[in-house]
Amino acid sequence: QVQLVESGGGLVQTGGSLRLSCTASGRAFSYYAMGWFRQAPGKEREFVAAISWSGGTTVYADSVKGRFTISRDNAKNTVYLQMNSLKPEDTAVYYCSARYSPGRVVLTPKAYEYDYWGQGTQVTVSS
Repeated sequence: QVQLVESGGGLVQTGGSLRLSCTASGRAFSYYAMGWFRQAPGKEREFVAAISWSGGTTVYADSVKGRFTISRDNAKNTVYLQMNSLKPEDTAVYYCSARYSPGRVVLTPKAYEYDYWGQGTQVTVSS
């Protein structure tokens, strides 16, 4: 079992920045590829970014490419999402997720392929 706890959400103005953190407990963090998803009211959960177990490979949704950066610190069992140049359309609940993939670089934007989820953290961008 892996428990994921997100933090760092909040209210920010358009153009501002936030850094989300997700800390994992339980089984070896480095066995997991990590992902960030978000869900706005009335919309489906959508992929934001993912990072391989080593941190060497990352993928992003087109809507956040060049503005968001995903990273991880395996020594701290934590994955981050640095969000810059925020827009009102980035407003959503952001979820951290983990996919068991030891030693493999397999990144997916499909939510159903992730094994564990956090409870989410609200990000609100005011116009």
